[in-house]
Amino acid sequence: MSRLKSAAIGVLLIAIAIASATTLAVSAAESGPIVFVGSSIFHRWTALSTQMAPLPIVNLAFDGAQTGDLLRLADSRVVSYKPRVVAYYGGSNDVDAGDDAAQIFDRIRQFMDRLRTALPEVRIVFVSVIRAPEKQSRWGVVDDVNRRVQAYAAGSKGIEFVDVNPLVFSADGTPRFDLYLSDQLHFRPKAYEAFAAAIKPVLTNAFERP
Repeated sequence: MSRLKSAAIGVLLIAIAIASATTLAVSAAESGPIVFVGSSIFHRWTALSTQMAPLPIVNLAFDGAQTGDLLRLADSRVVSYKPRVVAYYGGSNDVDAGDDAAQIFDRIRQFMDRLRTALPEVRIVFVSVIRAPEKQSRWGVVDDVNRRVQAYAAGSKGIEFVDVNPLVFSADGTPRFDLYLSDQLHFRPKAYEAFAAAIKPVLTNAFERP
């Protein structure tokens, strides 16, 4: 292949990438961004905007957030952004606080219902509560919450459930400790790379879908 032809192909690929980014930017201006809400798993995702580019991202997550906090955040912060998509990670801290699955799920459901009442066209992507080694004694509650949300999403228009737990376990069913920090709860960068690969296509589809 000649250098001239290679250069022309390179220019074409750059033009396509710019056009795609411009389309997403216009869509964001018209219909709002993708808002991430949740606890430290989202808050400490330092490369989130880069790994989700060119999707327009706003990250409202904060350390220690419980589902009750996120429910209050729905009215005070989330709705004001008029998001096209909301990515939700919550329930982990509730599990640690000793709440049962029914209580946790009910607050998650209230968040979704409240958001969809205020913004009928919003799409919600729920990222599964992670079965971190730190909370192994409560994995049963984690699994119950995830089952309830998955069933609710399956019966609801505009809600999707993304299970990231298979990404943090080995084939033999043991946790991949190499992905965790020493607290066995929070993650190293390579875990977030795997999360991005799983979540970004779902968010892109939700964002671009008419």
